[in-house]
Amino acid sequence: MISQFRTATNYQAGLFLVTLLLGCDIPGAFAQTSYNWDQIKAKFESSNPALRADADNVDEMRAEEITAYLRPNPQFSLTEDGTAIAPSHGVWSPLSGTFVVPSFSYLHERDHKRELRLESAKEGTRITQSQHEDLERNMVFALRAQFVATLQAKFVLDLAKADLGYYDHIIEISRDRFKAGDIAQIDLDRIELLRVQYESEIETAIVNLRTAKIQLLQMLDDRTPVDQFDVTGPFDFSDNLKPLDTYRDAALAARPDLQAALQTIQQSDTNHKLAISNGSTDPTYSAWYTWNSSTNNPNTDHLQTLGLSVSIPLRIFDRNQGEKKRTLIDIDRSQQASEAIRAQVFSDVDTAYELVRSNIALLKPYKEKYNDQALRVRDTVTFAYEHGGASLMDFLNAQSDYRQVQLAYAQLLGAYLTAAGQLNLAVGREVIP
Repeated sequence: MISQFRTATNYQAGLFLVTLLLGCDIPGAFAQTSYNWDQIKAKFESSNPALRADADNVDEMRAEEITAYLRPNPQFSLTEDGTAIAPSHGVWSPLSGTFVVPSFSYLHERDHKRELRLESAKEGTRITQSQHEDLERNMVFALRAQFVATLQAKFVLDLAKADLGYYDHIIEISRDRFKAGDIAQIDLDRIELLRVQYESEIETAIVNLRTAKIQLLQMLDDRTPVDQFDVTGPFDFSDNLKPLDTYRDAALAARPDLQAALQTIQQSDTNHKLAISNGSTDPTYSAWYTWNSSTNNPNTDHLQTLGLSVSIPLRIFDRNQGEKKRTLIDIDRSQQASEAIRAQVFSDVDTAYELVRSNIALLKPYKEKYNDQALRVRDTVTFAYEHGGASLMDFLNAQSDYRQVQLAYAQLLGAYLTAAGQLNLAVGREVIP
C-alpha cells in the first residue's frame, strides 16, 4: 500500500512538472506584459511606421550630398572626315585621304562651386534631421498623452472596483439590519437598486481602458491582443517645479524646430554665396589629336597633329543676377522666420508652465486635505448608518461625495501629467519625468 501511494504521488508530481513545462510554450499562458514609459517610448521610436518613413528623408538628403560634390563629366568625341563619296580614277577608296579627330574636353568649375554645393547639401541634411526630431517631439507628446490616458483609465477602473466592493459590504450590512428590523424594505430596495450604477461605472471604465490600450497599440504598430498588453507607471504628481527661466533656456538650446530655423539661415547664406559663384565664368579646356592622311600641310611630312583650345563664355547678359537677389532675400526671410519661431518657443513654454503650475496648485489641497476628509466623512457616516445613527440619505450623500472627490482627483492627475508632457514638448526634451 505504501509503495502504491508513493508511485501515485511520484506520477502526480511528474505530471504537474510536465504540465508546467509545456505551459511555458503556450502563447498567453502568462499574465499581461506591462511596459513602463521608457519601454513604450523605445518601442514607439523603433516601430512607428510614420516616424521610420520620415527618417528615410534624412538618409535621402545624405545621398544628395554625394550628388552635390560630383565633378562635371569630361566629354569625348570622335570625328572622321574626308571620306570620298565617289570613285577616283575608277577606283573607290573611301578610307584613303580621310582624317580622324578624337577630342577630349572638360568644364572647369571655378570659385569653389563644388565645395559650396556640398556645404549647402550638408546644411540641408542638418535641417532635415532637425525637422525629423521635431516630428518625433510632437509624436512622442501624442504618445505620452495616450499613455497617461491609459494610466488614468486604469486608476478609474480600480477606483470603481473598490467602490463596488465597499458598496457590496454596505448591502450585506443593510440586509442584516433589515432582518433585524432596523430598516424598512423600501430602504433596502433603494440601496440594492443603486448597485447598478456601480456596475455601469465599472463597465464604462473597462471600455475606456480597452479603448485607450487599442489606441496606444495602434501608435506602436503592435498587434498584441489587448488582454495581453498593459502599461505601468506612477499616476501621481510632483510639486518640484523649477523657475520659468530654467525651462526657457532649456527650450532655446533643445527645440529642434528652432534649430532647424537657425540652420536654414546658414543654408540661405551658403546658397547666396553659391549664387555669386555660379555667376562666375567657367572655362572649358579641350584637346584633340588628328591623323590626316591627305597631308594638306606642305611644310611637314607628318600625318599626326595635336591641338589645344580654351572656351570661355562671355557672361555679358546672364550673370545669375536673379538667383543672387533671390538668395539675398531668402536670408532675410529665414531670419524673420527664426524670430517668429523663437517667440513661439517662449509662448509654448510659458503656457505649458502655467498649466503645470495651476494643476499643482489644485492637486496639493486634494492630497493634503480633501482626499482624507472625504474618506473620513464617508467612513464616519457609514459607521453611524450601520448603528442606526445616520439616515439612508446621509449615507448615500457621503458615498456620492467621496466618489466625486476621487474622480475629480483622478481627472486632475491626468490633467497634470498631460500638462507635464506639454511642458516637455515645449522645451524639446523631458524635463518632468
